[in-house]
Amino acid sequence: MMADQGGVLVCASEQVLEGGRGVRFGVSAFGDKATGFVVRHKGVVYAYLNRCAHVPIELDWAEGEFFESSGLYLMCSTHGAIYVPESGFCAGGPCKGGRLRPIGVTEADGQIYWQPDEFIKPPAA
Repeated sequence: MMADQGGVLVCASEQVLEGGRGVRFGVSAFGDKATGFVVRHKGVVYAYLNRCAHVPIELDWAEGEFFESSGLYLMCSTHGAIYVPESGFCAGGPCKGGRLRPIGVTEADGQIYWQPDEFIKPPAA
């Protein structure tokens, strides 16, 4: 996993399709091993910690499957919490008032990169 000023490489841009499968990546979140994920919505990439605001479990029902059937919302496979892709805010279900933890993400030269911060860091080697 290469890191540069643009952040930590997730994948090639073409791997993240509009309203389609997301790509998971390893992180250290608040000192614990976890995953983040990146999805594309309305042409823009968004990244979040893969942890539901309702119960701290991963959202995807199969690897990389984060959108519900309409492709408009991200949905937790366990209890059906739904989130707005642009903001991570809960739009319905048991996560009321919650939101997904955003992870900074950039797209450049056909690649997607995530930005570590004080709480979300690259996984320990």
